[in-house]
Amino acid sequence: MTLPAAFVLKVDVDTHVGLRDGAPRLLELFEKHGIRASWFVTMGPDRTGRSALRVFRQKGFLSKMLRSGAPRLYPMSTMLRGTLLPAIPVVAGQPERLRAIERGGHELGIHGFDHVYWHDELAAMNPGEVEAEVERAASLFEDILGRRPDCFAAPGWQCTAASLRATDALGLRHRSDTRGTRPYRPSMSGYDSPTPEVPTTLPTLDEILGRVGSSATELNAAYAEWIDDDGLNVHTIHTEVEGAAYLEQLDGLLERVRDRVPIRTLGEVVEELGPPQDLPLESVAPGRLPGRGGTVACQGTM
Repeated sequence: MTLPAAFVLKVDVDTHVGLRDGAPRLLELFEKHGIRASWFVTMGPDRTGRSALRVFRQKGFLSKMLRSGAPRLYPMSTMLRGTLLPAIPVVAGQPERLRAIERGGHELGIHGFDHVYWHDELAAMNPGEVEAEVERAASLFEDILGRRPDCFAAPGWQCTAASLRATDALGLRHRSDTRGTRPYRPSMSGYDSPTPEVPTTLPTLDEILGRVGSSATELNAAYAEWIDDDGLNVHTIHTEVEGAAYLEQLDGLLERVRDRVPIRTLGEVVEELGPPQDLPLESVAPGRLPGRGGTVACQGTM
């Protein structure tokens, strides 16, 4: 399989404030550079404050939070959502933000319904519970945009055989649930998915902050070394991070990248791969990555 040379921006929207404030900033930046991205939006409640409980059950989570300066990246109101402050809908109160992303010509899919619930409880959820989460997200998406979603990205890169089945039932063109090196069809616990998976290939900003540096110059120099001009590069960013405190860093990265490798969407990459059945079938298993707490779903032959 020959991979198209591409740099893909996969934009995850996890919180209410990320959609409200970060998304418009990123849309302006993308328009400035004349590029399109692949957006995935959490459709249900913002309960970000509940993620603090990972300190007690995920190895490396606290050190990552402190190293990346997470308390400075998120507003205090977001850090308390679902604990001292009530949860707030990510999308329901601001559906026009979704429509603005679509009007901008970007690819748009769903990032689950309840991000924290999926991230923390997916492994223990039964198939019916997973199906309900997927359908709630898909139904709200359809209510707002008048069509069913055709692409999906798993919150926190968490997936199981049940989640693959549930999202496949949507008739997806592609998904991006895992970390890996190249497109494939995922296989877990005896279930072989027919849907192309295009994994995130580059480390995320929060994984490298404090490890390779903290300034925009240091961070972008590291990414410049990792990007393969002749291969596929999928970079996941977050509206709460690159759409806020690190907007200037992303601007500088795009300046470096756009003259080196074509910037495309996940869907455009998948179109160049040929028939989905021709993609290799590869196992998916939990794995640990440098700079990230807990485990994520990883392509088996990374």
